[in-house]
Formats: sequence, C-alpha cells, structure tokens
Amino acid sequence: MQLPTRAVLTAALAAVVAVAGYLGGVPLAVAAALLTVIVALGWPALADLPAQPGSAAVVGLGGVGAVLVTALTPGQPHLRHLPVAFAAAVLLAVVSELLRRDGRERLVESLSGTVAGTLLAVTAAGWVAAGRDPGGETVVVVGAVALAVGSVLVALPLPVWLGAVVTAVAAAGAGTGAAVVLPDVEVPAGLLLGLAVGVLVATLHVLFDRVPALSRRTPALAAVALPVAVTGLLVYVIGRVLGG
Repeated sequence: MQLPTRAVLTAALAAVVAVAGYLGGVPLAVAAALLTVIVALGWPALADLPAQPGSAAVVGLGGVGAVLVTALTPGQPHLRHLPVAFAAAVLLAVVSELLRRDGRERLVESLSGTVAGTLLAVTAAGWVAAGRDPGGETVVVVGAVALAVGSVLVALPLPVWLGAVVTAVAAAGAGTGAAVVLPDVEVPAGLLLGLAVGVLVATLHVLFDRVPALSRRTPALAAVALPVAVTGLLVYVIGRVLGG
C-alpha cells in the first residue's frame, strides 16, 4: 500500500474518531475498539513476529479489554484501571508463548513484540478517557482534526526533515483553528495538542515508511491505524494537564 493511500486512510479514521468523539459515549468506545482490532490484525506481520495468530489474539484482547475497562470505570481518573488491563495482557502474552508448538523459535522477540503491540493498542483507550472528561468531546474533536490534517500532509514528497516540520506546523495550525471554533478548549491547548500530534505522525511515518511488510494489506492497515490509536493517549494527557 502506497504512502498517499495510507495517509488518506489515516485521515479517514481520524475523521471517524472526530465524529464519534462529538457523539461521545458508546460510539467513541466502539471507534476506539475498532482501532485496536485493526492494529491487532496487522501488527504481528508489521513487526515480523514468528507466532502471528497468537500475537494478534493477545494484542486484540488487550486493546479491546483496555477500551472496555476505561469505558466502564466510574469517576476520575478514567484510566486508573488501565495498568491492570495491560498487566493481564502481558500475562496472556506469556501464556500464548507457552502454548506454542513450533519449537518457540525467536521466543524473546515474539514475546517482546507482542507486548509492544499490546502497549500500542491499549493507548486507544485514551480516546475514551478523554471523551469522558468534562468538555472532553471537544478535546477529542480537536485532536482528531489535527491528526487528520497532519496525516494528509505527511504524504507530501518532501525531504524527511522538511516534511516533519510541515506536518507538525500544519497539525498545530489545525489544532489551533479547531480550538478557536469549538468551545471548552483554550487556544494554547489546541496549539500544543496539534503540535504534539504532528510530531507523532511525522515520527511514525519515518519509523514505518520503509518496512517491507507495508506492501501487504493487513500490516499496512496496522500502520494506518497506529497514529490514530496512539494519539488517543496523547489527547487525554494534554487535555488533563491543560484542563481543556
């Protein structure tokens, strides 16, 4: 899958999250869970893990479990049970390795890669946590808008360093503009959130762009969904620190 296609799909997923964030509640939780499933299906191939079905199951269960725990946690902070969900997923990853019957080749790589994928997947729960905060719906929309703009511009045929700068600046501008239009989000918060999202998108682009597995569909879709999933935790942290 070529970079322009991946960029458009990432922007589309960000738009879906923006709409779900505006609606809040169940739609946002469903969107976050969908992100974790997409990441889970493609992460083992993207990371070239040896036991891909087991790794995909662990990443998917860990990600969806984290979203459900966050959605059902009463009161703030909404992510207080997230470490427990992640720890359970790590134990599940160990059990998955114990159940392998292929000689357990590349055991350390398989276990560490599965845990890393699970960690990336559970960050999608940040969208749900951010949306549950007072005024959080607009914070989610601002973050998703900045992500959509940054995802499109990262596909421009520019040198790496210049592309990263353009992406970060454009995402910061988009976050600022969205903060001006929407209530409950201060302009400095929108600027910082947009800038952070732009840096994240540019970094993930540099990290994964030359991975050979991106020529296949499921690893490419995982790379498409990863920026959207990870941005969830970023949105939550900045929203909490700056108080919307």
